[in-house]
Amino acid sequence: MKRSLTLVSYSSSDEEPDPNQAQLKKRKKLPSLSSSLVVQTPKDDPALHQGRIRTMPHVDGQWASHVYVSIEVHRASAMYKLLLDSLQTAKELEPALHDFFGLGDESGKHLDLHISLSRPIFLRAHQRDDLKRVVRSLAEKSSSFKVTFTTFSVLTNDEKTRTFLALDVGSGHHELKLLSDGLAPFISTLRQKEYYADPRFHASIAWALMSSAVESSKLADDSSSSTYQSILRIPASLTTTLNKRYAPTLSSKSCSAFDVQDVCLKIGKDVFSWRVQG
Repeated sequence: MKRSLTLVSYSSSDEEPDPNQAQLKKRKKLPSLSSSLVVQTPKDDPALHQGRIRTMPHVDGQWASHVYVSIEVHRASAMYKLLLDSLQTAKELEPALHDFFGLGDESGKHLDLHISLSRPIFLRAHQRDDLKRVVRSLAEKSSSFKVTFTTFSVLTNDEKTRTFLALDVGSGHHELKLLSDGLAPFISTLRQKEYYADPRFHASIAWALMSSAVESSKLADDSSSSTYQSILRIPASLTTTLNKRYAPTLSSKSCSAFDVQDVCLKIGKDVFSWRVQG
């Protein structure tokens, strides 16, 4: 009886499995990063910001900064009542205005009026501490002083995207100018714009979107663009009415002078302040 033989073919040495390839097959796919660890790029969508438009495009690793002094207005004061009444009148005359304070919210004991000492300053990470040192030094070399407000006025930002209803500073202009001038050497090293050569110090209390901003914006949802009320300008009749009705009280003893005790620096969402010398 004959037995059948089964021939087994063997692979040549060229067909032997690559150990490196085997290792690759054994590797597991890495899990995706948690959404909390992913840095989200800010979305330049006016629909998320009442129609406002970013005047400088977002740059990773760059922070928008601003130097100012802050004036506390207590809710029990004559100044707070004046702000409440004058803003109500202003909104009746120009419904497109938005106030900065949320005056209907009674949760806080005071509101803050900001007087700018700089234009927006754009910083890289390594420049943040440098600006902090400059502002701290300015505060330490300065003495506390008082400011008063005199009249209502209208101002427009450099990009012509927003217009502002403001309170003009009376006394305290000289001291504010010294602080602003003290920032100039550092801002110059950044090759950015210093504050205005002949500054008009003020505290903005309301704003409106300008028509040119709406026309130039590219909203994703065209149907929503109509929800952003805009104006060509705040009419001169509005400030005439406010000054006739409220300026006498604004500059009277009942509204008094306000102490400037801190110089503030905002970098991104973080706010730092340093007390001036008494």
